[in-house]
Amino acid sequence: MGEGLFWQLEERAGREVDKVTEELDAKWAVLEALESLYPWMRPFRSRPVRDYAFRLFEAPASGSLPDARRQALDKLLGVIRKAALRSGLFADAAAQICRDLERRRVLQTGPHLLLLVDPEAYYTHIFSMLGLGAHGCSTYVSYAVSTVSLVERSRKGPGWLAVDGKPVNVFGLSRSQLVGYNLLSGPGSYRFELVPVEPGPQAEAAQLRDFLPSIEFQRPAHAIKAANQVLWPKLFGSRFAFLQIDDEDISDLVADHLSDAGSWLRTCLLEEPTLAPNILAQLDRLATGPWSGWLTRSTDFFWFYHSGKRLPLRLAAGDLIDPSNGRKVARFTASDIVPRLADRTLIPNFLTAMLVVSILPRVRVLGGSHQPVFYPLMRHVVHRALGAAGIASDLRQALATDDVSGAWGHRVIECADDPCKRFLTSPTGGADVVVERLGATPLAEACGSLTSFVTDPSWLDLHRRLGQGMITAADDEWALS
Repeated sequence: MGEGLFWQLEERAGREVDKVTEELDAKWAVLEALESLYPWMRPFRSRPVRDYAFRLFEAPASGSLPDARRQALDKLLGVIRKAALRSGLFADAAAQICRDLERRRVLQTGPHLLLLVDPEAYYTHIFSMLGLGAHGCSTYVSYAVSTVSLVERSRKGPGWLAVDGKPVNVFGLSRSQLVGYNLLSGPGSYRFELVPVEPGPQAEAAQLRDFLPSIEFQRPAHAIKAANQVLWPKLFGSRFAFLQIDDEDISDLVADHLSDAGSWLRTCLLEEPTLAPNILAQLDRLATGPWSGWLTRSTDFFWFYHSGKRLPLRLAAGDLIDPSNGRKVARFTASDIVPRLADRTLIPNFLTAMLVVSILPRVRVLGGSHQPVFYPLMRHVVHRALGAAGIASDLRQALATDDVSGAWGHRVIECADDPCKRFLTSPTGGADVVVERLGATPLAEACGSLTSFVTDPSWLDLHRRLGQGMITAADDEWALS
């Protein structure tokens, strides 16, 4: 070997070592930041990931719920029961789903609405099965956020799938049809095409397409939900009755609240004139403080769907306004909003969704790289706004003593094994072996390189702020974590 080549190889090896070291440093920085904010996590770093899953799916402390919370839980269970029956589950399975959720009060809200063979979805469901199975549950509800774009980044998102490591266009849409459009866009015509854009996976893509529904769907979200209903028993067997809800179900839930003259959401958020403006003011306050960047005011309470696009709204003088043209979309009243929820021109934003699926009914939500930070801040915003609005409620007191606040429960397992490839070579399950193997893996190992965290500048900046004492777990903003 020539001396020049030797030094080139040595230099390349050195760069690779430096890169690995840098990635490890970033991973430990993220874990340290998480454990600073959630001290109860520290003992789990070296323990099997199934222990961490068991902790997240523990039932809340027993005790009576304030009326507003009991009503909200009943409404949530009612919408879930309807969604279960609509998905084709038998009545007894739907009832068991509701009983399990009422007892456990934990909802996986991490993955966006992705095909189950997508690694991000697959391994999060494996994690949920670890926690639920450890508590003897036989049902599983996942809230898959669908107010997302078909393309979230280059060839990533619900409109794309990696098959044999190569990108495949799920619906065969053109770039103009993918970029800027949303899972809830429509009406339209969507069919599973699974078109490879690089040489290689044609046969594998065709094999997977044969497992998926062959009919046309009005919206991409409808197609993916129908496909997942078919894929679940093939991927995960029959141990769990699985139900996937999304933002259309949450729209129905919010409509149920607003149609009820005695609902907290209607009487306080819509009809009490000071609460909604105070919530928005608290969001603006956070945006200029040391916790900035985590809870943004993207839209005020609802998204506006128009011509296949998702558009933000602003609340001004009792009206929801399209800020791009100043046009009034709806009055901030139940009579205007409920019909818009029904025709899907209005969809609840994540703050409104979290009010009805978590904050009001006292349900723990499990999220990914951002949610473990922004969700406690969201609870803080609601708690502080209630005080600023002078609303003396049982809810404000209950929020201060909750034991089911959110936690990191999505992308906890990062695995190089491709679930799509495994499915294509053995399309009859095999998840029990994966669950057992991964469940025994220490948490710090199971989480891999924490790719979704370490590639996000927000997390490294959070670690820096914690290290410099700019923010601490003792801050008022973090009191409801």
